[in-house]
Amino acid sequence: MEKVRVRFAPSPTGFLHVGNARTALFNWLFARQKRGVFILRIEDTDIERSTAEYEKRLGEDLQWLGLDWNEGPDVGGEFGPYRQSLRLELYKKYTQKLLEEEKAYYCFCSPAELEEERKKALASEKMPVYGGKCRSITLEEAKRRLAAGEQATVRLRTESQGNISYLDLVRGQLSFDLQLIGDPILVRSNELPAYNYAVVIDDFMMKITHVIRGEDHISNTPRQLLTYNALSFPPPQFAHLSMVLGRDNTRLSKRHGATAVNQFEKQGILSSALFNYLALLGWAPPEGKEVLGKDELVALFNLKKVSRSSAIFDHDKLAWINRQHIKNLSSKKKVELAYIHLKETRLLPEDMTGPHWEWFQRAVEVLIERVDRFSDFHQEIVVFFKFSPPEMEKKIKEEIKTKEAFKVIKVFSEKISQTERFDYDKFSALVQEIKKETGCKGRDLYHPLRIALTARGSGLELDKFIPLVEEGAKLNFPVPIKNCSQRVSEVMDFLKRS
Repeated sequence: MEKVRVRFAPSPTGFLHVGNARTALFNWLFARQKRGVFILRIEDTDIERSTAEYEKRLGEDLQWLGLDWNEGPDVGGEFGPYRQSLRLELYKKYTQKLLEEEKAYYCFCSPAELEEERKKALASEKMPVYGGKCRSITLEEAKRRLAAGEQATVRLRTESQGNISYLDLVRGQLSFDLQLIGDPILVRSNELPAYNYAVVIDDFMMKITHVIRGEDHISNTPRQLLTYNALSFPPPQFAHLSMVLGRDNTRLSKRHGATAVNQFEKQGILSSALFNYLALLGWAPPEGKEVLGKDELVALFNLKKVSRSSAIFDHDKLAWINRQHIKNLSSKKKVELAYIHLKETRLLPEDMTGPHWEWFQRAVEVLIERVDRFSDFHQEIVVFFKFSPPEMEKKIKEEIKTKEAFKVIKVFSEKISQTERFDYDKFSALVQEIKKETGCKGRDLYHPLRIALTARGSGLELDKFIPLVEEGAKLNFPVPIKNCSQRVSEVMDFLKRS
């Protein structure tokens, strides 16, 4: 059986986005499952837009996502170079062969002429395909005109009648009317190969067995098959993946939220979670299991089970999967990632001492289950550092100004001010005393106490909150943590002034 060889061939003209990342991942899964080869090829013939910076970022994003390659620009391989800009002589060799065999010809039509032809076709409600004006120009005549300084493209000579078809591994049998294709351009007037030409030569020379890509390439496939035929190359098998859409069923874009891989990394989405979620876009594992690791996905992935229907990118679903992957992290890794995402907030000291790390580890342990992504961790831990009664939500202010709430907080303030060492056990004892003295119980008792300690109406359980506040107040943080007594006193002063 022929060894499976697949490729991911991006253009370094922008950041790696969800759609391309999903394509790369499906290729990687297929290669790993079949014990084949995954190739990274850089298609950089768009000189104006391709940059080394984008190429570098692209490689970093793939590596962060967990997609390693067996052959590529950085690791080499038997069929390199793996950058199209270094393969130009190879394309020229095959172009000359096609011209000499009269399977291709030079076209001297100007852009203005071609645009006029396109407009006329559209006005007549016809498909705007090239009419073949330069088909009869001999190679000798074309060379004389080129030597005289004229510019020309190179077109593939195709049949105008009949159909060309192929079996798509995702979509089944597809057929295309040759009348709607015309003679595609192989080489542009700047002597650089067109996409549909270079990709055919590269895929053949690199022995690609399966081309797995987005459905936006379906229209390219007949042109590529015609080129395979002209060059007498056996074509690979094709599989076209559905588009990735937003929840409103429109093409995924910035208005739907993060779309580039590096944006998800900055948000605190784990690479394992994004890998997991991208694998579910257009494919579903058996038995409905959704939280899966790389090895499980490799074992279960089935290209034949990939859906033809568009995949919907759901940020909420990604967040849920991310939370499940966070739970599986070691305590050390949770602390490391939480710290990375907090560094710029300056809540933590630059030089963390042992006691600081111990406190932070405990804070991470109790707070991490409340977040879907590490970028959300700041809004949870800030409850220890930010305490300002005047800045409480309007609803919270109104709740503690009621007669019953004021009474509870007043008694609490009096008792805690007389307490030398405050902890959760002491808090529990005081609650019973306050209950007896005020006659309040249930929510009427506990809700004002929570607000007095946190300046919030909900949040972390007090048995976890109180110890962290008391211990944190003894440490030297850039933003000092107020202990429970200070907090209750400030709330009481706020109520007296209100």
